[in-house]
Order: sequence, then structure tokens, then C-alpha cells
Amino acid sequence: MKKMAVVTSTRADYGLLKYLMRQIREHEATELHLIVTGTHTNPEFGYTLDEIVADGFQIDNTIEIHTVDDTATGASRGFGDALTGATQVFEKLLPDVVIVLGDRYEILAITVSALFSGIPIAHLHGGEVTSGAFDDAIRHAITKLSNLHFVASNAYKRRVLQMGEDPKTVFLVGGLGVDSISKTKLLTRSDVEKALGRKFLRKNIIVTFHPVTLQPKSANEQIHELLQALGELQDTNIIITLPNADPENRVIRDKIKQFCEQNPNAASYPSLGHRLYLSCLHFCDGVVGNSSSGIAEAPTLKKATINIGDRQSGRLKSGSVIDCDPTAESITRALNLMYSKEFQKKLPGAVSPYGGPGASDKIFNYLLDIKYTQIKRKKFFDLSFEA
Repeated sequence: MKKMAVVTSTRADYGLLKYLMRQIREHEATELHLIVTGTHTNPEFGYTLDEIVADGFQIDNTIEIHTVDDTATGASRGFGDALTGATQVFEKLLPDVVIVLGDRYEILAITVSALFSGIPIAHLHGGEVTSGAFDDAIRHAITKLSNLHFVASNAYKRRVLQMGEDPKTVFLVGGLGVDSISKTKLLTRSDVEKALGRKFLRKNIIVTFHPVTLQPKSANEQIHELLQALGELQDTNIIITLPNADPENRVIRDKIKQFCEQNPNAASYPSLGHRLYLSCLHFCDGVVGNSSSGIAEAPTLKKATINIGDRQSGRLKSGSVIDCDPTAESITRALNLMYSKEFQKKLPGAVSPYGGPGASDKIFNYLLDIKYTQIKRKKFFDLSFEA
């Protein structure tokens, strides 16, 4: 029996991990140990622990971290909490492998603890670039700490190899977001409206805007510009999901709540949950903001994305993505382009750069076959260069 520990820290990574988690839980040769941390236990971020329980998962360990202080100091304290908590968990659990996804600072801390505990680490969605956020450096650091790598595209596979990882440990599986959409039974329009507590209008958009962590003190100005552009929209239902726990998230939250109080066509939600979010996106015209969901999930549903600023700079993007600057003028131009007849005609032909369904199945099959005692010791794999 292979004991596999899966770590989830946000609403975003849970939606990508849950189908892999089900396979681990249900297979006779594997045993799932679920570790929950990050914003899952914080009501301000939607207390998404409830969603995990509602999906039928047993939470084996919870690692509480500091998420109240939205400064760089708060992030550092959260890192320390995650490192200490993970060490206590791993001391007793001793899984055969720890499975982590993405680029959160609390995930980095847990990965460090796994390394010190001598536990092999499987990293999902490495090799990607988001040059506008400190997540970029965190993601690459997790790659260097990890023993196995499951990547979403050939470009990302090459980047992981460029970092000195053994080709035998790097697997191209496609995007988990694409796979998740294929496995999720979407809600009906009326059920989505009931869950949101509001009706769809002639035009409908989902907005998610996170802090741009490599541009300190930019959150106030950038959210002001975005809301100024949104305030000019007419006959448009604006569904806003509140930002993650990165530094400076509070100013964004406060501005959004004030905007919704003044604009009855707008409403904000701490978290929609995975199924409701995808269902809502299915009935909306597109995504506006700087969330990875606009890059990874929206193209698969043939929906437009207005990608604001630098937070997602470097990611592979579909032709359904419109990049713009974080100014009201640029965002308004992007919105006009999104609703133009010419652009709308292109959307049905949108192709995701992250492949088709099947990522969860591929990852599980690799994890099932691997002999973990043989991958604990890593070596730097040098590429051959011609002089």
C-alpha cells in the first residue's frame, strides 16, 4: 500500500487536485492522506474547508497558518507556521510521497519540511513563468526541491529540464484545469442564479484581481483603475471573486466591497467553489482580471479573457486571451474588443495550450508505478551544450 499525502492550500489548487485525490482514495493499492492549510480555514476567504468536506474527503491533518496580516511580514509568518506544522505532521505520518501543486509560499514551506524529512516530493504544474509575482521564484524553488515533476506543456517540460532535473523524472501530462472541466458536471443556469442570489443580464462577466506581488504598493492604484472601467459598463452583471491572501489583498477587498455597495449590478464572493465557479463561467461572456483561471480554464470553455497587467506574464496563452495594461483606458479598450463581433467569431476556435483531458489519470498512473526508494537521492542533470 502506497501512502500518498496531498497538500491543498487554496480554493484554486483544490479544484485542480480533487480528481487526483479521488483516484488515490479509491484505488486498492494507494492510501490518501489529505493535508489542508492556507486560506481553507479562514472565513474571510470563504472557509473552503467546507467544500472539501462536502465533496466527501476526510481531512487527516490541518496546518493553521497566519493569514490575517496582508503584508510581506505576514507572508513570512505564514511560511514559518506552515514549516513548523508540516514538520509535526510528517514526523508521525511518514508518507511514501508528498504531492504539491503550484507556487504558494505555504506550499514551499511544506516542501522544505518534506525534503528535511526525507520524503519524496511530486510537484504539479512546474516550469511555468509568472514574472509579475514572487510566485515565479517560489515555483522554481519547489521544482529544485522536488523529485518528480508533472508539467502541462512541452515548453514547461523544457524549462524544468533546463533547471537540471533528470528527464526520467519529468512527465508531460497536460493541464489539470482542462482535465477538471472535463470531469465536472456543470450546474444549470437557474441553479447558478440561485446560488449567486442574482439573475444573469444581457452581458455577464467574472472578475478576479489579485495583488501583483513584485510591484509593491501597486494594489490600490490598480484596483482603482479596474473598478473605474467596470463602473462604466451598462446592462452588465459583474460577478467578483475576492483576491487570495497575498500581501496587499485587503485594499483590493475593501475597494471591491465599496464598489459593490454603490453598483447594484455587481456582487462579490469570498469563494464560489470549484463547481459553481466553472458553471458561472460557462454562462458568462468571459473573465476579467489577473487570475490564472483566465489563462488555464477559460479557453477550454471557449470564453474570453481580459488579462490585466504583468501578474500572468510568461504563461502560454490561447488566442482567446486579450492582454491589457492596468489602466482604466486600456481595460475599457479590451472590454470593447472582447464584445466585438470579430473577436466573438474567433472564440469557438479557441485552443488551450495545455492539451486535452486526462492529466489526473496520467499523474495517478505514474505515481502508482514509481518506486519511491529509487528517487529519494537527486543529482543535477547537466544538459549537453555545444561550444
